[in-house]
Amino acid sequence: MGGTITPVRVRDVVIGEGTPTIVVPVMGRTPAALREQVAAVAGRADVVEWRVDFFDRIDDIAAVAEQAAGLATQLQGTPLLATCRTANEGGQVEISDDAYADLTVALAESGAVDLVDVEYRRDRAAVDRIVAAAHARHVAVVASNHDFDATPPKDEIVARLREMQDLGADICKIAVMPRTTGDVLVLLDATRTMHEDYADRPLITMSMGGLGVLSRIAGQVFGSAATFGMVGTASAPGQIDADELRSVLELLDRSR
Repeated sequence: MGGTITPVRVRDVVIGEGTPTIVVPVMGRTPAALREQVAAVAGRADVVEWRVDFFDRIDDIAAVAEQAAGLATQLQGTPLLATCRTANEGGQVEISDDAYADLTVALAESGAVDLVDVEYRRDRAAVDRIVAAAHARHVAVVASNHDFDATPPKDEIVARLREMQDLGADICKIAVMPRTTGDVLVLLDATRTMHEDYADRPLITMSMGGLGVLSRIAGQVFGSAATFGMVGTASAPGQIDADELRSVLELLDRSR
């Protein structure tokens, strides 16, 4: 049963307690582009997400691990979330389950990242291997699911989040696409039900696009522990500038 959420601590950031954590993605294709993006993000993100699927040397695991180390050094203590978003879930790369697991395990074992994203609907053996490797190195696992076509029914959203929790993820994340304002309410109500009745760890939920902006700024009211903002270029539809997002989140937090 839900009710008591165990927050996730990554360095000096606590996810699942207080004002929602702001995650800002960097999507450079080259080391130089990534350095420039990280410099722009400095001080504006609680967690930086490296979208590895944009990296032009993604096929070279050693180069990926080296780049992760470079980002960690530049971030000077800001937690780093490594994400290889695949084409099936709106990302840039088509990759086999084994290659996906090899890449994500290497990132988890690199010593440079604090969290890894795992698309929980990939091959279960691959997912289990990633979760085990990450936890062995005290790297937090963000299980994720993305639906860029529609908003599933409330019960289906809750079921997916419960599946993520059952497989051992530290944080459970789902992003869906609304077609109506009613769809946004479905996502928020699913978040509330999961948070109140089932969750024992942090959730990150969002309704994407312009219709879903409300979920990115008010998700905390319903139980979402983090939200994704942008500095420069958005990685998903509906992301808000990180500075504007922080102002709104702090206003909501003071008003509660």
